[in-house]
Amino acid sequence: MAGTSPAMTSSAPIGPPVDATPAPRPERRAFDGAHIRLEPLTAAHARDLYSATHGDDARDIWRYLFTGPYADIASFEAWCATAAQSADPVHWAVIDKSGKAVGALTLMRIDPPNRVIEIGGITFGTPLQRTTGSTEAIYLLARYIFDELGYRRFEWKCNDLNAPSRHAAMRLGFSYEGLFRQHMIVKGRNRDTAWFAMLDSEWPARRAAFETWLAPGNFDANGRQRISLGELMGAGGLG
Repeated sequence: MAGTSPAMTSSAPIGPPVDATPAPRPERRAFDGAHIRLEPLTAAHARDLYSATHGDDARDIWRYLFTGPYADIASFEAWCATAAQSADPVHWAVIDKSGKAVGALTLMRIDPPNRVIEIGGITFGTPLQRTTGSTEAIYLLARYIFDELGYRRFEWKCNDLNAPSRHAAMRLGFSYEGLFRQHMIVKGRNRDTAWFAMLDSEWPARRAAFETWLAPGNFDANGRQRISLGELMGAGGLG
């Protein structure tokens, strides 16, 4: 028919229609959990955070990160002061029950039009590693970006050589999507990047798994978990 555009007559498949409303950008605000509190990172957190992430027992923390370790507290305070002003990434400090900053993490590569956001810069000090609070920190930000901000996709990326990070992504409900070869040069070395993601359609089941695992009844009198988060994430075909 004359005047009909090729797009109108083509039988090639296209994606389903979606709500194209951009998501809000994440705000610098605090989140309270049962085990930890997330506070927008400031220079005031630097001294405690430096203590938790530097030292002979903390060298591996910085192995795959873009920055660090820092030579002294002054340089780390300067970095924290700069990070506090950043709009992307947005940085949080992880505060333990004693009120000390024991870790940090960010929301980054923020893409409101496509409603995609990434968690990264995960710098968990030795007092935070392998604790309930470290898992709760991820849960609090996932709940924020899905339930409050309405993002469609939550990404996790890491150096493919970083086996603990790959394992953590799967345990936390992110699905492996592939390998970007020679994706970056970090600290003068090649980085192949493993990509993981969680979708908004998957979040209700992931949220239920997080909340079941974090519930007090999932831990015995000695603090040992009764069922692992990995098992809960794998239940019902979650992978």
